[in-house]
Amino acid sequence: MNAEHNGFLKFSEGEQLLPQEETLDIHVNPKNITIGVPAETSFQECRLPLVPQAVGLLVANGHQVIIENDAGKSAHFSNKDFTEVGARVVYSTEEVFKADIILKVAPLSDSEIEMLSSRQTILSSLHITGQNRHYFEKLMNKRMTALAFEFIKDKTGSFPLIRSMSELVGTSSIFIANSYLKDPAYGKGIIMGGFPGITPTEVVIIGAGTVAEYSARAAIGVGATVKVFDNSIYKLRRLQDAINNRIFTSILQPKVLQKALTTADVVIGAIHSREGMSPVVVTEDMVKNMKEGSVIIDVSIDQGGCIETSEITNHNKPVYQKHGVTHYCVPNIASSIPHTASYAFSNFFTPILLRIGEVGGIENMLKLDYGLRQGAYLFNGMLTKSYIGEYFTLPYQDIELLIAAFR
Repeated sequence: MNAEHNGFLKFSEGEQLLPQEETLDIHVNPKNITIGVPAETSFQECRLPLVPQAVGLLVANGHQVIIENDAGKSAHFSNKDFTEVGARVVYSTEEVFKADIILKVAPLSDSEIEMLSSRQTILSSLHITGQNRHYFEKLMNKRMTALAFEFIKDKTGSFPLIRSMSELVGTSSIFIANSYLKDPAYGKGIIMGGFPGITPTEVVIIGAGTVAEYSARAAIGVGATVKVFDNSIYKLRRLQDAINNRIFTSILQPKVLQKALTTADVVIGAIHSREGMSPVVVTEDMVKNMKEGSVIIDVSIDQGGCIETSEITNHNKPVYQKHGVTHYCVPNIASSIPHTASYAFSNFFTPILLRIGEVGGIENMLKLDYGLRQGAYLFNGMLTKSYIGEYFTLPYQDIELLIAAFR
């Protein structure tokens, strides 16, 4: 049966009578861009936003990539790796900051902002809780366009780079826990998993997001018993479907959680709060009743932690013991695997950069790409996020209006 007989064509034609999204008339004129990658100066930030293979692809498409000397050293990429694919390695940070687009992992420091010129574009993280009014004022005075990668969305409405990092962190958490379980000083000589005739290790995961999903996958993969707690039935159901395993799940009932904690070998705290601070769901009394030599990995520590006994640590001294329980509370877990994490960053940034060149610049790209537009917090020096403006009492404008008026 053809389309005319089954009514599909008429239905399709009828659809055109419904209100349609406005199509912006954008003159696309491809443009070669210069991309600057400075060395990261933030404490223990070892990741890199572009790997050599991606740099080679950008150069092959006519773009110029400037890499600061030894920018990739901490992620195990050499200067030679970059020069061989056409990058220009420079020994001056100021030279890097002359590029059209500055690409970083960590937010800009005050000294880096001073090196900026007018009308450049910044692609980095923002970490809004660590900023102040002065930070945004300086960027506004430079008339910058700035995008925070943690706000950029894909076509499904999710945050692709945050998800990639969460996948890595979830998997890493299990391997980190395993290393401390068998450590003679911090554990009890236990190896995670399940073996014939031996009771399997028990892993309790608090939260049912991406970190929890990949923690559960890794734990199940080595044969551990997994229990997941979250107050969202939807998330618990989605997690079970995603891992295709009917693991133990429960809403966050204190008595049920406390019982699970008393027999747990590993606890992964993975609650992410949209309000910026994770709720404390494991009290100090609950920790006191945990087994000696058990391990807590509080992934939520970057939002204050979801376990009352958690205190921020770093990669130099990542753990401490409290009530006989080993606590690992490093905010930037992904930086402990910088080589792998750099590939995740590069996979995210490279298509964006190529597309910016294809459409003739960042302004056209922001007009065309709604998801990328969500990452912008400054457009040509104007603040575009209302909650930042209201929190720091700064003037702001809706980016949709700014983009529509831009010529």
